[in-house]
Amino acid sequence: MAAMAQATKASGAIVNMEVDQFEAILARAERPLVVVASGGFLSRSFHYLMPYKGLVFHTKSKTELMLPPRSEVVLAKTIWIPS
Repeated sequence: MAAMAQATKASGAIVNMEVDQFEAILARAERPLVVVASGGFLSRSFHYLMPYKGLVFHTKSKTELMLPPRSEVVLAKTIWIPS
């Protein structure tokens, strides 16, 4: 339990949201930094993280998102979000 609390504290505030909400915030950023990871056991999914104005936004999609060409993309092996 203490390890989970420490992980949450280290990660800061992560805002989980629907894909359309994530895309709306993505459109506001001039040069967004987006971390992307794909995976899944039975079905493939894509996870996206993006910092914006001091918060980190996260979404999960069954299909790959079309990121703006101005995006800086970092491919990650996995993205783990503490619950």
